[in-house]
Amino acid sequence: MLKIKKKDKVIVLRGEDKGKKGEVLEVSPDKEQILVSKLNLATKHTRPTATQPGGIQKKESPLPLSGVMLVCPKCDQPARPRFDRLQTGEKVRVCRKCAEVIL
Repeated sequence: MLKIKKKDKVIVLRGEDKGKKGEVLEVSPDKEQILVSKLNLATKHTRPTATQPGGIQKKESPLPLSGVMLVCPKCDQPARPRFDRLQTGEKVRVCRKCAEVIL
């Protein structure tokens, strides 16, 4: 089970964007990569089509899952979450620093 999900806030641990925070757009568990908004940008040259003009565009590139860490929404600190079960039997992520449930 992955510790990072879509729409989570993460911080980049290494690379050119080290220390920057962003929201997860897409998670690829089979490739162990994630796409973070406005981080790890690459330039792409595109040809003009009937609907879009051509030119140089900035596009997000995937980051390795091991190069990012989840940020707790309550304490706003990077945290490695643990998994607990609620009384209903539902499995949830819990911040190890502030003990708050991460949804």
